[in-house]
Formats: sequence, structure tokens, C-alpha cells
Amino acid sequence: MIFINEFSEGLQIVDGIYLVNGVTKGKTNSGADYLSINIKDKTSEIDTKLWSVSPEQLESIKAGCFIKIKGNVISYRDQLQMKLDDVEVVEGKDLNLDNFIKTAPLNREELSTQLKSYVNLINDDIIKSIVVKILTMYREDQYDYPAASKNHHAYHGGLMYHTISMLNIANALASLYPEIDTDYLFSGIILHDLGKIEELSGVVATEYTTKGKLVGHISILHAQVCLVAKELGCEESEQVMLLEHMILAHHGKLEYGSPVLPMTREAELINLIDNIDARMDTLRKVYDGLEEGEFSPRVFSLENRTFYKQKK
Repeated sequence: MIFINEFSEGLQIVDGIYLVNGVTKGKTNSGADYLSINIKDKTSEIDTKLWSVSPEQLESIKAGCFIKIKGNVISYRDQLQMKLDDVEVVEGKDLNLDNFIKTAPLNREELSTQLKSYVNLINDDIIKSIVVKILTMYREDQYDYPAASKNHHAYHGGLMYHTISMLNIANALASLYPEIDTDYLFSGIILHDLGKIEELSGVVATEYTTKGKLVGHISILHAQVCLVAKELGCEESEQVMLLEHMILAHHGKLEYGSPVLPMTREAELINLIDNIDARMDTLRKVYDGLEEGEFSPRVFSLENRTFYKQKK
């Protein structure tokens, strides 16, 4: 198998098998059907074009399926793309999924151990009981889900890896700012993105669910906190109100989807840490595909900037 990060202009792929990440149907100026297919493996993804499409291919090629392809790698607007000559949908049951899905740098056991260590650092009984209850509700999925469909931490285990990375940053910063209440800081970070388990469809060909589109992960998790607090009989406590605030405010700006702006020190710091970790993970992916002395393509999620990889 030739991995996508090994692709170069002019390379011919014969009988390569890849995971379909997304499909868009279109029509040429003459009215003929074509498909834009985004394919991926554990190393990267690439956009492809299938200009001659059969009715069977229009019906069978969908996000989440595996396809065997023949085609050539070309350069279009300074980015690699593929022109496909043939596509065949294949069964995925005998394929090694690890070749097609990128995974977090830490495994499930390592993520679980670190998460438990931070939960144990929460001293307030009300805050801790809510955190433990919600983590138990999402136990089956919290170590598998990505943190996004594309951009940052968009890989198997990405949601919890993002959470653990944020907790480690928070722990370091808390030693510099002793006035920060780490009960709120750690609990807010642990909870802030768990709603993505209902917002996103899963690990393979991740898409937004109907609930994700209509409600969003911030509102989903806020509702869960309210529900759990009522079950525990602590819904009127200040602790619950401040937990709600940190979840609602963690995107930092109204135009970024937060219903309110951060109005506590801990909420402000969570927003900043979230932004740091998301951006650094995006840049990790950008730099992994760069040669020394080169500029990256423009990165839409980072203000459409290009980034330079220094020579060593």
C-alpha cells in the first residue's frame, strides 16, 4: 500500500485501496456526471476526480466505504490531487482499519490513566460528582471519538487526547497563577467538548449528526449538566452555575458559537488553552507534510495564512 503522504506529482496508483472520506456529485458543462471524492488513509487525505461515472458508481460510492482506485497524481493550484481512471467499491471487513484511520499519540489506557488522575484532583464534591456522572454516561465512546470532522484532532481518540493535552497545559499554567481554582479549571476542560460525542457521527467518515447541526455540542453538554445536577439535587448551587458558564463560554466569542463570553478567570483560561491546543494540533498536521525551507498552502482555519518550515 502506498500511503497518501508518499504521493508525488506524476505518481501512478494501480489498485490502491483507500477510505472514502466524502463525496460530492457534480455535472460538467456538457451535463455529464462526475464525482469529487476525498480519500484518506492514516497518514493524510487527498481530493480526487472521477470524470467518467457509471450509474452504479453514482449509487455505490459513499462516505465511509472503501474503494480500489487507478489513477494519476497531479498538481492543481499548487496542491496535489488525483485524476481517477477507475474506481471499484470493495468490502472493508478483511482490511486492517489501522491503515486507514489516524490515531491519537496516546493509547486508550494512557488516556484513561491521565484522565483519572485529573478527576482525582477535583476536591469539590458537587463538581466531582457531576464530572464522574457525565464521564460514566459517555464511557463507551469518549476514548474513540475525534474532536472534529476535519481541522484539529480529527482522528481516532482525538477528543480525549485534546482534553488531556488541555489538562496538561492547564496544570502547568495553574502553577504560575495560584489564584486559579483548579476544581473549575480541570472540570471545565474535562466536560467542555463531550457533547461532540452526540454532535459527530463517529470515527469513520466523520460528519455532523442532525442533532449536531441543529443543537451543537455546547448546548448538548450544557443540557446534560443541567439534567445530571437535577438528578443529584444540586441544580441550584453556584458550582453548577459556574460549570454551565464554562461550557457555554468556552469558544470565547459570540461569533464563534458561545452564547456568552467568559466572565470568570477559569472560563477565560479554558478558552485560551482550547485555542492553543487546537491551533498547535492543526499546525502539527501542516508541518508533517512540509519539506524544510517550504511554505505550506494557506490554512483556512488559521486565518488563511501560510506557514514556513525552517531549515535545520
